Amino acid sequence: MPEALLDSIQNLYIMKIKNKKMKLKIYVMVFLLAVISCAKAQESSSSKDRTKTVLLINAHLTYKGLSEGTLNKSFYEEAKKFFISAGYHILETKISDGYDVDKEVEKHMLADIIVLQTPVNWESTPWIYKKYVDDVFTSAMFSKKFLNGDGRSAQDPSRQYGTGGNMQGKKFMLCATWNAPEESFNDPSQLVFKGKSADDALFNVAVNYTFVGYEVLAGYHCYDIFHNKHIKEDLKKYPAHLRKVLTL
Repeated sequence: MPEALLDSIQNLYIMKIKNKKMKLKIYVMVFLLAVISCAKAQESSSSKDRTKTVLLINAHLTYKGLSEGTLNKSFYEEAKKFFISAGYHILETKISDGYDVDKEVEKHMLADIIVLQTPVNWESTPWIYKKYVDDVFTSAMFSKKFLNGDGRSAQDPSRQYGTGGNMQGKKFMLCATWNAPEESFNDPSQLVFKGKSADDALFNVAVNYTFVGYEVLAGYHCYDIFHNKHIKEDLKKYPAHLRKVLTL
């Protein structure tokens, strides 16, 4: 019980309240405050102690002789190992193996954080990931699990587009492998990305999660994968990035 409540109870003995009804009311009020305070403390403790859940999504699509998925699998497994060591409950989806839409919606509802592992094919994710999002998010839109409309309201014109999400408190992060070299980003003189960061270039991927209420974390990117001599180092640095963005 908080010290302030104990002080209040002690003060009742010091105060010379002759009116018995008044004294009884004060006792009841202090008792109720104590019950509420203890309940909140237990709720907070339970929330901290609850095992968190991560959903790992592998969006790789195999192209024989070009993209076999080994590198993306390595990053995926590195993330899985990290979350296991951090005590998370692990949910997994490999899109190319097929999926049940209702189960994927439920996985999103259960997960505290979504980590998408994807190659960048023609400056975006493989098409199977777009189909996955269309299937899962559309189902969750109709069921109103992910969101209730787009947030706008005729009764409140100040409500912004994209504020109708129900997934506040959850987080999304992507890890991407690129053919593009790192120097092609964050430089306005570069022809393709014109000063954009890698996260900016994949804005269309993360914004779906923003739209339904997720906090989007800084992504992790492995560049120039066909010529990169530092891939092993990039893999080793990945857990440190996860630890940083998740403040673990």
